[in-house]
Amino acid sequence: MRRPFAPVLGRPARLRWVHLILGGALFMPYWLVGTVVMGTLTGDGSMFGAGLAQQFGAYAIGLPLAALTALFPLTRPMSVAAARSLCGIAGDRLADGPARGPGGRARAAAWFTLHLGIGALVSGASLALPPFAVTVMALPFSASLQTSELTAHWGLHRTWAQWAGLPVGLLMLLALAAVAAGAGAFLARQAPRLLGPSPADRLAAAERRAAELAVRNRLARELHDSVGHALSAVTLQASAARRVLDTDVEFVREALAAIEETTRRTVGELDAVLGLLRAGEDHGEVAAPRLDALEALVRGAGRQVELAVGGRLDRVPDAVSREAYRIVQEGLTNAARYAGGERVTARIALDDEELEITVENPLPARAPAARPGGGRGLRGISERARLLGGTSTAGPVGEVWRLTARLPLAGGTEDVR
Repeated sequence: MRRPFAPVLGRPARLRWVHLILGGALFMPYWLVGTVVMGTLTGDGSMFGAGLAQQFGAYAIGLPLAALTALFPLTRPMSVAAARSLCGIAGDRLADGPARGPGGRARAAAWFTLHLGIGALVSGASLALPPFAVTVMALPFSASLQTSELTAHWGLHRTWAQWAGLPVGLLMLLALAAVAAGAGAFLARQAPRLLGPSPADRLAAAERRAAELAVRNRLARELHDSVGHALSAVTLQASAARRVLDTDVEFVREALAAIEETTRRTVGELDAVLGLLRAGEDHGEVAAPRLDALEALVRGAGRQVELAVGGRLDRVPDAVSREAYRIVQEGLTNAARYAGGERVTARIALDDEELEITVENPLPARAPAARPGGGRGLRGISERARLLGGTSTAGPVGEVWRLTARLPLAGGTEDVR
């Protein structure tokens, strides 16, 4: 028995009815202003005892006022939240945030006015019609109602008219429910068109997605460089210590100290990056080390690494310093992997305009085994340099493999994402 009436009395219809009542409640301040204006124009000081014509006049005055206030930024987010929860509209069909552009604001104002205008009419009918319908249906059972002036006025003093009030009152209630369901369905159909994303909203969403992807790529680079270098350095130190375990105890002690320092530093960097990943958004800069931490990096890489610095690194901008550290780190990782225990040289030269990084190691006697899918280290170095407006090159030069990166100091004046 419930299915035939589901479109009119089902849960979606009831929620949309509540949505209309909400619109009527929001319209009340505008209607009150309209009644004051109509009272001033007609000379009638009564607000609630005015005739039907004056009340509809107040209604007509209130609608433009509602449209005007709908231009405020918070109108669309409030309307979208109500439409999603009460009209049963999928979230991706409606836009988030304040309306952007004149077209988006106009559509949001049109929706707000439509919601309040239809909601006021349905709310008024919902308040006035049910008591009248119930009264008509109760006529055959109430002697006081049968002798009232209202019954005589409407011609309901006859017995057959009183009993006819039963189906008539029921039809009134069903008609009210049908009108409310139809009005709610109409608003639900209009919501995606009036509250849906505009071209400006789609552009802003695309920019947000691009920014999120940039943050994810940056975090991926940090993880690759930090963890990749630590694992390579620890592996090389442990391998070297194992080979001289019985002959050079002092070297083994230094290797273990380097492993401890490298892992402790990497755990701190890993915690910072994973904290941002758990948060699900970019809460600020990754706590990446800078060039002032290079000495610890070189110690962890082993005895075969030599570092030469020309210039004061404390005057390098933070953004350049962070990226330069990662470039040196990745260069040492690659060199240690392929140098076969030979001397690795890292040089940093600084002038007034540019920071130059050079990492060299002898070419191995035979080409190292290729990693499945290729490594991402050189690609990450190129991306870091390009983000700062610099360049990087890598390849064999004579008897050595040379990585060179040039980073303009002016690249550190902007936020590097």
